Amino acid sequence: MTTVTVKPTAPALGAEVSCGDVRALDAASFQQVYQALLDNLVIRIRGQTLSDPDLLAFGRRLGELDFAPLAKTGREKARTHPEIVVVSNVTENGEAIGVLRDAEVVWHSDNSYRDRPLSYSALYSLEIPPKGGNTGFANMYLALQTLDPALRKRIEGRTLKHDMTYNSAGDLREGFKPVNDVREAPGPSHPIIRTHAETGCNALYLGRRPNAYINGLSVAESEELLNALWAHATQDKFTWHHEWRVGDILIWDNRCVMHHRDPFDGGYRRVMHRIQCAGDVPALQAQGRNRHPRAMVKT
Repeated sequence: MTTVTVKPTAPALGAEVSCGDVRALDAASFQQVYQALLDNLVIRIRGQTLSDPDLLAFGRRLGELDFAPLAKTGREKARTHPEIVVVSNVTENGEAIGVLRDAEVVWHSDNSYRDRPLSYSALYSLEIPPKGGNTGFANMYLALQTLDPALRKRIEGRTLKHDMTYNSAGDLREGFKPVNDVREAPGPSHPIIRTHAETGCNALYLGRRPNAYINGLSVAESEELLNALWAHATQDKFTWHHEWRVGDILIWDNRCVMHHRDPFDGGYRRVMHRIQCAGDVPALQAQGRNRHPRAMVKT
C-alpha cells in the first residue's frame, strides 16, 4: 500500500497530497486521495509524468469523464482525445492548439451553464511560463457559512440563471450570439445555495459573474444583490492560490469552490491538459448541513 500524506496549503482550503506516482495507486491509497479531495476541496499532486492515456485512466477513478462539448470557440484545433481539453496560449501554423489564451480568467465554477454541471476538474501542467498564470480557489462552503444573515435571507429559495454564451476568458462560444439582455441569456437556472451530494453540506453556488441573473428580480436588483454576493465570496481570506510547476496535477470540486487564473506574459508558452467529471443537477436538500470541516476555520 502506497503511503499517502496530506498537508493543508492554506487555512481556508487546499492540500498538497504526496502519494508517489498516481499510476501506481492501489484502491485503498486512491481512496485516501479521494477523501483528501472531499475534505480539502482542492488538492495538488506534484512530480507526475503522465501521457494522455495515463491522465484519462486516473480521471476515470474520480468519476465518469465528461466530453466538454462546449469547451471550444471554433478557432482551435480538434482534440485528439475528446475527454481532454487543452488549455493553452500556443498557436501552431496560425491555429490555436487550445482554449483560454493568456488573459486573466474570471472567477467561476466549471460548466455551471449546463443542466448537470461538473463535479471534479483536474488540470495537468505540461509547460508553464516563468511567472504568472497562477490558479486561485475560493471556498464556497465558507462563503455561505460567513454570509451576513440579512443577505442570506435575500437569496434563500432563489435561483440564478447561468449564461452559456461566453467562456471564462470572455470568448464567444461556437454557435452563440452576444447577449444583450441578461434575462434572455441562454442557460439553465440553479439554486444559489446547493447541497453537495457527497458531503451533505451546503455551499454558495454562483457560477460566473458575467451575464448572471437572479430570477424574479428586476435587473437592477439582481445586479445589486449579485455584486454583494461576489464581493463577499471572493475575499482573500476564503482563498488559496496555486503556483504551478511542470508535472503538477491540480484537482478541484466545482460543487463547492470557484477558481480563476491570473494573467501571464503571452510571449511564453503555457500548455495544460484538463479532464473533468460529470456531476449532478444542483439542488438544495432539506437535510443539508451548514458546516463542512473546512468551513470552520477562523477567518
